[in-house]
Amino acid sequence: MVRMVQDKFDYIIIGAGAAGLMLATAMDQDPFFASKRILLLEKQTTRSNDRTWSYWEKGSGIYDSILTRQWQQIKFKGANQALVKDIQPYSYKTLRGQDFYSYHYQKLEESNIVTLRHEAVLDLNESEDLVAVRTDLNSYSCSLVFNSLFTPPSIKEQERYPLIQQHFVGWFIRADKPIFQENVATFMDFSVPQKGNTRFMYVLPFSEFEGLVEYTLFSRDLLELSEYEQAIKNYISEDLGCHSFEILEKEKGSIPMTAYNFQKRNTDRICHIGSAGGWTKPSTGFTFSNSMRMTQKVIALLKAGESITKLKPHGRHQFYDTLLLDILARKNHLGRSIFEAMFKKRSPQLILAFLEERTTIWQELAIILACPKRPFLSALFKRLF
Repeated sequence: MVRMVQDKFDYIIIGAGAAGLMLATAMDQDPFFASKRILLLEKQTTRSNDRTWSYWEKGSGIYDSILTRQWQQIKFKGANQALVKDIQPYSYKTLRGQDFYSYHYQKLEESNIVTLRHEAVLDLNESEDLVAVRTDLNSYSCSLVFNSLFTPPSIKEQERYPLIQQHFVGWFIRADKPIFQENVATFMDFSVPQKGNTRFMYVLPFSEFEGLVEYTLFSRDLLELSEYEQAIKNYISEDLGCHSFEILEKEKGSIPMTAYNFQKRNTDRICHIGSAGGWTKPSTGFTFSNSMRMTQKVIALLKAGESITKLKPHGRHQFYDTLLLDILARKNHLGRSIFEAMFKKRSPQLILAFLEERTTIWQELAIILACPKRPFLSALFKRLF
């Protein structure tokens, strides 16, 4: 029989993914929390190189020492044109999952306030004064839980907010000849057959010979694995001109894209974080950089003694995301023309600032006016009425 123990903490963080590790480390490094007891629960005992995270950032950042690569130029390719643009003062950065996990685990091993335990959470029970957390080994209580376990509500059963997926398969390859332009990251290449969807290739070159080639879709339905892989093979041979290469690693994933407000499920004592808290940018599927910003908002609320229910999405940008997802849900093939118009008519710096929700309303108007008008007006009319 497993011995059950009762243990009291100030905060319990459930899940040691990106959001959980960012939050635990931020608390550990802030003197405000020096007298707190923090428990980090993660059922996995080992962490593999299960994903690659990419994000853009101005200047230097906390993960620069573990980056796989960064670029100051990005490429966008539409149906009839290819644009290579400088994005400074931004850099587009990428790091491997294994390096991220090792970085945070090393810091937390030296922590005096964070306890890491490998246990599976079975149940949460919230009362007026605390939250009881039961795992497969122990039971705990705390004043506030941060939960990153993705247990979404029945999004498919409601019609107010459409749900599509950013789904992808990527190959890390080594070619037998130089095929990559190593100083330019291909952000979106829409020259591939769209087949009634929004489909593009995403290419991160690590050298002239090695890189990540990823086939990505913004659509409702996933494909058979063979269709993703055939598209990657075709792109490597026809667009990159390479017929002999070695596959070093593979990755695949599916990220929900919805403007549904997950944060409204937060209570005074349970806060959802990461994808479970709606920290994924609805219109792009980017989660990593959003998690960095949202972590700082959580820390600020705690230090100010404010309720965690004040952690809310940016109203205007949430509405913009909703309109785009409305369009992609109804007419999925329009994605290419929307992104192509945006990158053709506006600077990448403005687009990146817009996507990270750091723009003024006038800058946002400039972005909107660059896009095809009819789909957005139609989506706006349907959304309002």
